[in-house]
Order: sequence, then structure tokens, then C-alpha cells
Amino acid sequence: MEMIPVTSSNIAAIGYNEQDATLTIQFIKENAIYEYYDVPQYEYDALMSADSHGSYANKNIYKVYRQQRIA
Repeated sequence: MEMIPVTSSNIAAIGYNEQDATLTIQFIKENAIYEYYDVPQYEYDALMSADSHGSYANKNIYKVYRQQRIA
């Protein structure tokens, strides 16, 4: 999966796998990587086009979708 670098104070890069609807977010602090499962394409599109990736993810991703730290 391609990770796309983003301009954010908290998020380093974002990736999305359309086949299994998995969103991957690499955080700047601790260099942690989390996967979020069953995330619809429209959520990924909205996240990538948001003025603030961190604010959008905080409201619409982090506590909404099942997640797992992978690194």
C-alpha cells in the first residue's frame, strides 16, 4: 500500500487499501502506525481533502472504526 505524506502536526502519512477498506495512518509522535478497518472510500477521500487531517480523523475515524496498532 502506498503511504502518502501529509502536512499535519500529528500525522506523517496516510494509506488506503480499497480491496479490504483498510485505512493506515502513520503518526509523527512515537512513529506509531495504526490500521483502521472497514473504512469506506468516501471517508478516506474526505480525510485526504480535509483542511486538517488530524481534526477530521479525530472526529470521524479514531473512535468510529475498529483499529489496531501495527508498529
